[in-house]
Amino acid sequence: MAKKIKNIAESEMLTKLIAQGMSDKKASDIVVLDLRNVQGAPASYFVICTGNSPLHTQALADNVHETVKKMTKEHPYKLEGYNNGEWVLMDYFDVVAHIFVEKARDYYRLEQLWGDGIKTEINE
Repeated sequence: MAKKIKNIAESEMLTKLIAQGMSDKKASDIVVLDLRNVQGAPASYFVICTGNSPLHTQALADNVHETVKKMTKEHPYKLEGYNNGEWVLMDYFDVVAHIFVEKARDYYRLEQLWGDGIKTEINE
């Protein structure tokens, strides 16, 4: 079982590793939402990106997993949506990665839903 991250420095490092894993496999529109000051938020950070197809979202999830595992030995506590590939969710407790195909990202609009968080766009 994965362990909960103990401090914000570890959460910030994990956020950067997830974004790097996404960027390395050519994800588009990578965004980090800092939710630490949002009451009721399920995590400290969301890292969100878009893949070109379900196969691409799976490749992005695989690379995020490998990047994080290589640097921290951590595995996601939960992995949802991988087989479908429309929206892959990787839960690392304090940081949650959301990997969407464009249609699903437009539909769920997490950036607007959690609009009280601080949004940082990651340049690819």
